[in-house]
Amino acid sequence: MAVISCPSCKKKISDKAKSCSHCQLDLQNFDEEKFQTINKINLINKSQKLMIHSFIAILLFCGGFLFFYLEEVQLGTWQYTVAVMSTVVGFVLYLVTRIRLFLLKRSSK
Repeated sequence: MAVISCPSCKKKISDKAKSCSHCQLDLQNFDEEKFQTINKINLINKSQKLMIHSFIAILLFCGGFLFFYLEEVQLGTWQYTVAVMSTVVGFVLYLVTRIRLFLLKRSSK
């Protein structure tokens, strides 16, 4: 008796199980077409999550940038530090998220 990963939820289950105890996926009637469909759905879900992370990073970047220029914050104040940090963190998170999204799409081909 071996332990395998469920094709749908990726949690560990027995290879003798008739269905996944976590997501209730029926493993008896599981064929290659269903496996490809589940993989495609999982890829879409991962891509959607990364797009949401990208959107949040852009909001953080734009919020810090706009706060910096619209409020005309002075150097050395806590507002200046918050605005600059928000802008930098948002930009870095955006780049990291876009790279992760690119690698995800590249690995799916």
